[in-house]
Amino acid sequence: MAFCQNCGNQVADNVTFCSNCGKAVGQAGAGASAAAQPAPSATPVAAPVAASSAPLSDNVAGMLAYFTIIPAIIFLLVEPYSRNRFVRFHSFQNLFFHVAMIVIYTALALVSAMLHFIPVIGWIIAGLLWPLCGLAFFAAWLLVVIKAYQGQMYKLPFIGNFAEKQAGA
Repeated sequence: MAFCQNCGNQVADNVTFCSNCGKAVGQAGAGASAAAQPAPSATPVAAPVAASSAPLSDNVAGMLAYFTIIPAIIFLLVEPYSRNRFVRFHSFQNLFFHVAMIVIYTALALVSAMLHFIPVIGWIIAGLLWPLCGLAFFAAWLLVVIKAYQGQMYKLPFIGNFAEKQAGA
């Protein structure tokens, strides 16, 4: 048995196209027997039909929207991504996520400043709050990046509903 080089699906030795993704089965995994097979017909049955003219697939564009706010803004302004609900949702969720981070870090700075008036214990608590908050934001960011790449519209608490309303409009 061979494996599709595009999606990793297990395919039979005598097939020329993957039944999962429709791409031609690679020559490297099948060896000389695949090279001796005749060329496929002009219109193979399993070939996928291009649904959009976007250079990036939806899941990749949704994932890239979370890497700073610049790709999110670009995806909201550039066609065909500005019409795609999936990409719009992830772009808006990223923008709202960054706004929430700014608000929470500002509040944390104020709390930390007040805790510094408490000797030792206040300093320890303030010193622990910053890395814990950063770790929580990193974990949330990693979660939405993975979910976007998997093609899911995972909504973060509170801001996910706002993003969904904006993307659906």
